Amino acid sequence: MKLLITGGTGFIGSHLCRRLLQAQHQVVVLSRQPQRVHQPMAAIRDLQQIDSSTHFDVVINLAGEAIAAKRWSEGQKHELVQSRVATTAGLIAYFKRAEHKPALLISGSAIGYYGLGNGAESGSGSAELDESGVADDSFSSRLCQQWEAVALQAEGLGIRTCLLRTGIVLGNGGALSKMLPPFKFGLGGRMGSGHQWMPWVHIADLVGIIFHCMADESVRGPINGCGPNPVENREFSRTLAEVLRRPALLPLPAFVVRLLLGQMGRELLLSGRRVVPRKALDTGYRFQYPQLEPALREVLDK
Repeated sequence: MKLLITGGTGFIGSHLCRRLLQAQHQVVVLSRQPQRVHQPMAAIRDLQQIDSSTHFDVVINLAGEAIAAKRWSEGQKHELVQSRVATTAGLIAYFKRAEHKPALLISGSAIGYYGLGNGAESGSGSAELDESGVADDSFSSRLCQQWEAVALQAEGLGIRTCLLRTGIVLGNGGALSKMLPPFKFGLGGRMGSGHQWMPWVHIADLVGIIFHCMADESVRGPINGCGPNPVENREFSRTLAEVLRRPALLPLPAFVVRLLLGQMGRELLLSGRRVVPRKALDTGYRFQYPQLEPALREVLDK
């Protein structure tokens, strides 16, 4: 198949592109830095470079400013929204002029769609949340709602659309790389109460879910890109320390997180909901890494 990928040079995108090439697919990457795209992939800087007669079988939209790259000032929140919404709106405009529309759009989103729940700095209870869970008025939820609303316009053009609500992705890079330094020095520990849920997924399984969406035409709408066994922050911290053979004795108090990171810390680090990949499981996806410890060992014991 021929695929167009946005965000193809990022952490998730680069892993995905390698798998697509291994599977003998043709890949075109939309990137602001086309020099980072290597053959046999092709690179474009702007969607206007694509002729209306060009046909892609699948479009995968992963573009967007990293959610935890900077403290959330008003300017940064605007950039987080625009980097997602503008690229997605550009794709919708391209689909409208394309003579041959893709069969499938897989558009990125995040488990932040489900918001903070009842307690902004707790696990918000133990109830599992699947794709039927509702959003709230937190910034991370509103960001995902806007992003998804634009992507869903593709459905009106006859394009099957999957909304990939990604959890914490474990791999060489991404969120895990930011967690590692204090734990490697024996300075890690739970954050706040430690009861906030952390829906995680190994990068191989996130890419696997994307391939599953491509292969199973019954899959459409939201699909949670997380593993089947989310854990609380305290268990994640303990397991990460064990894999690294380090203690995890220094909790990070909630007030310090709020002081250092403000709203971003409250929403991304001190809250979390028990999100599960019901749609992936119900449609037959089999996880390579359903448990946390083997997933962490596969990433870190290299």
